[in-house]
Amino acid sequence: MANLKSLRNRIRSVNNTRQITKAMKMVSAAKLRRSQERALATRPYSLRIRAMIQSLAALAPTDNALPLLARPPEGARKIQLIIYTADRGLCGSFNSSVIRATRARVAQLTREGHQVFLTFVGRKAHDVMKRQFGSMVRDVHVGMTRNLTFDAVERVVTTKLLSDFDAGHFDECHIVYNAFKSAMTQELTWRQIIPATVEQNQAADVEKAVASPLFEPDEETVLAALLPRNIAVQLFQALVESNAAEHAARMTAMDNAVRNAGQMLKRLSTTYNRTRQAAITTELMEIIGGSESLKG
Repeated sequence: MANLKSLRNRIRSVNNTRQITKAMKMVSAAKLRRSQERALATRPYSLRIRAMIQSLAALAPTDNALPLLARPPEGARKIQLIIYTADRGLCGSFNSSVIRATRARVAQLTREGHQVFLTFVGRKAHDVMKRQFGSMVRDVHVGMTRNLTFDAVERVVTTKLLSDFDAGHFDECHIVYNAFKSAMTQELTWRQIIPATVEQNQAADVEKAVASPLFEPDEETVLAALLPRNIAVQLFQALVESNAAEHAARMTAMDNAVRNAGQMLKRLSTTYNRTRQAAITTELMEIIGGSESLKG
């Protein structure tokens, strides 16, 4: 009977877990729709401002490069990494993939002699990596997805980042996040945002396509105004992409959990019924054996 009781408790526990994961799946599905729309809506702005930076950088004079566009010095550099993860878990490999990639990149940069600093957007990566890389941590931003607006990102993250760059705390800045592709797919993405990268092929194409453009004010002034805005847009785009990917990963993980719990319930129910049947058969055999012994 003790075995039957433990099976009943196990079935009740698994059933409760399935109800929780099913509810989390429905919540993530509802949030995914809104976050997906936001991510898809912001992509054209992100792509367009990057294209504008490419075009202006090709036309601006190269003898006096802007700091946000200038190539950092050769040799050992101070490199800032911004890591986007979730504030909560239960989303499959969403957080662990970013953490593994960050550890590998930090190890590579350290071997090359660079000084690395870490800024975390989201709690999970910081909770895992703070013991190993505690001395490298510069900032931790938690709860950014609760107020997912461009102004909040620009005020909290971009202003501090540009201030640190102007103060010479780092020479390069890279971001890593999971880009949203579909409800089933997220792509790990690295992107350099400081200094802005200029592709030589595209620069040459711009020079050929635009014969003699006119700017008011001049190209360098326009570029100087656009570069900080480009950083804010890229940081915001990474946040909305990561947020959509998080909800997609959590919905998929909870869907798998619901299916696994259902299969486990079937196995436990079968085991329970067989055990109960065996217990009843044993009791009947004992009753019949006792009755036969009384007759004898």
